[in-house]
Amino acid sequence: MRWFACALRLLSFSLLLVAMVGCANNPMVVQGKLGKLQEQQAATLRQNTQLQGRLTALDKDHQETAALLAQERQRNGVLKDELTGVRELLRSANTKLANVQAEKENRDKQVQALTASLHRQGGVSITPNNSLLQKLPVINLPGGHVRRDGDVIRVALPEGQLFESGSSRLRSGAAATIATTAAELLAIYPDQIVGVEGHTDSDPVTSSQWRNNHELSVARAMAVYDVLVSRTRYQPNQLFLVGHGPNHPITSNGSLDGKRHNRRVELVIYPDKKKQLAGR
Repeated sequence: MRWFACALRLLSFSLLLVAMVGCANNPMVVQGKLGKLQEQQAATLRQNTQLQGRLTALDKDHQETAALLAQERQRNGVLKDELTGVRELLRSANTKLANVQAEKENRDKQVQALTASLHRQGGVSITPNNSLLQKLPVINLPGGHVRRDGDVIRVALPEGQLFESGSSRLRSGAAATIATTAAELLAIYPDQIVGVEGHTDSDPVTSSQWRNNHELSVARAMAVYDVLVSRTRYQPNQLFLVGHGPNHPITSNGSLDGKRHNRRVELVIYPDKKKQLAGR
């Protein structure tokens, strides 16, 4: 019986193997497998196409980002250069301001020394006296200007009517103008101490005769001083002179008209009188 069972099993296995081989050679089965393979290939191609599109888009984004980064770096470079330029201008402006302040302090010390010297010699000693300001003089001077300034009165003589351009040389008729103005002041304030102050605009001097605007302003004040002493009743111990350069503008130097007004010589009427000082 055992051999019969073994033979039966062998027969069943053979029949199964034959059936399997038959199915593999069946055209319908092969066609089905081929269709599935083609579907898989088409799906793979679609995925490849999608991946290629994403890759192209990413590459484009990368190029645009790189271009923007390059532009930003260039812009940062320009801003850095501009910042460096601004810092240099600021440093230069601070240096010029420090120089002007130092020069002003030096001039103030010179004025103080001059005042002290004159005081020791029985000359100038200025004490506020508001009675001087009760009436402003009327000066017949085209382009001139009279104003109060604390305890003093300032009479501005325009540079254009007094001096040749960039020079301390008096124009024709300038001495007569100065003398006429002085005569009007003497009629009202015959014994007052008078300061002769030179002022310029902020433009650098162009003449090799002067190192800076302060020297030019002192020379112009001296030219007016000489006329006052030689052609009027003013006495040397009644006058003193100062050159302020561009340090005390009366208006902005940002325009030609403003610069024209700032170029001037001022006769400054102080409260103290010559006779009062002489009797001390």
